[in-house]
Amino acid sequence: MIFKTILAWFDSNAVGAYEKNPDKIEVLRILPFVILHLACFAVFWIEFSTTALIIAIVLYVLRMFAITGFYHRYFAHKAFKTSRAIQFIFAFLGASAAQRGPLWWASHHRHHHAHSDHPNDPHSPKQHGFFWSHISWFLANKNFASKNERVKDLIQYPELKFLDRYDAVAPIGLAISLFVLGAWLESSAPHLHTNGMQLLVWGFVISTVFLYHMTFTVNSLAHVWGKRRFMTNDDSRNNSLIAILTLGEGWHNNHHHFPSSARQGFYWWEIDLTYYGLKILSALGLIWDLRKVPTEVLSQKRAVK
Repeated sequence: MIFKTILAWFDSNAVGAYEKNPDKIEVLRILPFVILHLACFAVFWIEFSTTALIIAIVLYVLRMFAITGFYHRYFAHKAFKTSRAIQFIFAFLGASAAQRGPLWWASHHRHHHAHSDHPNDPHSPKQHGFFWSHISWFLANKNFASKNERVKDLIQYPELKFLDRYDAVAPIGLAISLFVLGAWLESSAPHLHTNGMQLLVWGFVISTVFLYHMTFTVNSLAHVWGKRRFMTNDDSRNNSLIAILTLGEGWHNNHHHFPSSARQGFYWWEIDLTYYGLKILSALGLIWDLRKVPTEVLSQKRAVK
């Protein structure tokens, strides 16, 4: 079992579904996740450079966009259409954020919407407590496997099934590439004052961990902190700070009111950077048929202020 658990770091099919101890968190299986967090302390032993910080920020934004625009709005909610090639490119970029594969992500998110803030919601702070909703839920045995019955429209693509099964390929590839890039820049562009370890720690480790917890706030904080515009059947909230940090995902009450919209900031003053990015891709012809919020939806089920 130990060998299979270690193998599951690279092949999510290695252990199959956990039927025993569904709420248990297998320490050995989540060890890479723990090590990634501990690796953040390496900043105290490596030198700082503006180059490393810029790369960390750029990779944060690009991968957050892949998560919010494609993992979430495209794969989970079909908010627009695109080609198979673009679908794969952004699925790979999303997988590099180390938040599992596109089928796993979309299937669990669809399950969340089906049971939002009710007993079967896997990450409801109302039902299971804040810490569980923020971080523990996806580490638990019962949530390790993809819920393929909820993504029958996506499992027809073998490349997505590959990314889902071998979800470590993209983040490991990114980490190695950053180290190699940093080592090359150290010798070829010394004026940038960077190196392999710098780009690995800042560009991958810190960027990825920050990306983790900003994404997690949508499951946790956005269900307890903020304002409710619409009377949805859950505790979803709109939070402008979370919206800024997650490129628009903080307009969570809007989203739960009309999940299939490509735009979550329903009004012009609600900044939704993911939507602006999707509009650019649409103008370039890379995606199309962005679903809009019907006018009548904006006046439905208003919350009492």
